[in-house]
Amino acid sequence: MDKSTLYNKNSGTIYTISDLSKRFDITTRAIRFYESEGLLSPERQGQKRLYSQADYTTLKLILRGKRLGWSLAESRELIQMYDPSKNNQEQYQKVLEKIADSRQRLKQQMNDIQMIMLELDGQEAQVLEARS
Repeated sequence: MDKSTLYNKNSGTIYTISDLSKRFDITTRAIRFYESEGLLSPERQGQKRLYSQADYTTLKLILRGKRLGWSLAESRELIQMYDPSKNNQEQYQKVLEKIADSRQRLKQQMNDIQMIMLELDGQEAQVLEARS
C-alpha cells in the first residue's frame, strides 16, 4: 500500500483521487467525470475526495468495460445490476450477452480489415505493375 492510500478500520481501504489516478493510469479529471455521472461516490473531507473499496472496484469495472469496447451506459447498466441477494445471475447473463456481442463486433471488424488488406494488396500490385 503506498503512502497516499489510507486505511480506515471501520470501512477498509480508502483511496485518494491521486492514488486512483496513479493506480489506473488515468487523469483525475476522468475520475471526477465518473463521479459526476453518478458511478463513483467518494466521501468528502473538505475539498478532499476519499474513495472506498467499492469505488475502486467500480472504477476497475468501468475501465475494463472501456477496454472491451462497451459504452459507459453499458458498463453502468452492468454495474447497477449487481445484486448478491439474487446470486448476481441476471448480471452474469447480461455480461455473457455483452461478451457475445463484443466478439461478434470484433469478428466483423477483423473481416473488414482482411478485406481492406486484400484491396490494398491489389492496388499495390497494380501500381507496381504500371510502374514497370
